[in-house]
Amino acid sequence: PLIHHSDRGIQYCSNYYQDIHRRHGLTCSMTDGYDCYQNALAERVNGILKGELLLSRSADLKQARKMVAQSVQIYNQERPHTALKYKTPDAVHQAFLWQ
Repeated sequence: PLIHHSDRGIQYCSNYYQDIHRRHGLTCSMTDGYDCYQNALAERVNGILKGELLLSRSADLKQARKMVAQSVQIYNQERPHTALKYKTPDAVHQAFLWQ
């Protein structure tokens, strides 16, 4: 299932927002508390998406979906990560699975 992870901001906790996710089959995940460090990974990924990958505005929802899908593919399969000793997340996961 598609999972949307967020902090506990009021907009994410609202019944309206939660209902939208349920209607579209998304699972919501939130930090345990209000500690900003619990959401550091999500904030980092969002920063990379906004600052490196999604540099232009989409013309419509179809194009936005394509842009996000391409960005996720680049992030996971092409972009080396310093914390992973300059390997991609996909390469690290594959190596772990074949141990």
